Amino acid sequence: MLEKLDPIFLEDPLSVDEGVSIGYPTGRPIADRTLRIGEGANLRSGTVVYVGTTIGRGLQTGHNVVIREENVIGDNVGIWSNSVIDYGCRIGNNVKIHSNVYVAQFTTIEDDAFLAPGVSIANDMRPLCAECTHAGGPTIKRGARIGVNVTILPRVVIGEYALVGAGSVVTKDVPPHAVVYGNPARVATTVDEIDCPLHPGEKAYVNGLKHECGAH
Repeated sequence: MLEKLDPIFLEDPLSVDEGVSIGYPTGRPIADRTLRIGEGANLRSGTVVYVGTTIGRGLQTGHNVVIREENVIGDNVGIWSNSVIDYGCRIGNNVKIHSNVYVAQFTTIEDDAFLAPGVSIANDMRPLCAECTHAGGPTIKRGARIGVNVTILPRVVIGEYALVGAGSVVTKDVPPHAVVYGNPARVATTVDEIDCPLHPGEKAYVNGLKHECGAH
């Protein structure tokens, strides 16, 4: 479905399943209702993309994805089934957001970050307080990896290439390259010290980047 009342710019080639809604109207007053989606997008059934958002090239969605208004999303972003990107977020290039993820309003996710299934992001320090909502969501820095079912509280900064263990509740800033886990999440080590479970004697990550261990 295309909403005809607002300007929509779609670049070809664009793959859209049946049951996709492009240009869904928002009830919020926003300055720019233009929707832009770059070339090479693949939108699977149940995806809803609101007006007033700008998306780069190569967007891939799973089923039943919602992307709200006033978002700026980079190139080659994947958002998998049943995930919601609420309004006012900034998402960089090559970001992977897995299934059943909630990204709260005014969250920033930088390039190359990864969010595993079930991640929940909060932005409201006092629920139902409009000013607190606008105070901002977390910032997930470049290359950070967030494990399954992690909860991230408002205004937390997760440093570059940090790794957050499954089930953690992140209440404070996470240093770059740190490995944290628990409730509340605490620093355990750095990503550079993680051994590869499949290749004894080799590191899984080098300088915060994924190491192609076992390659010769």
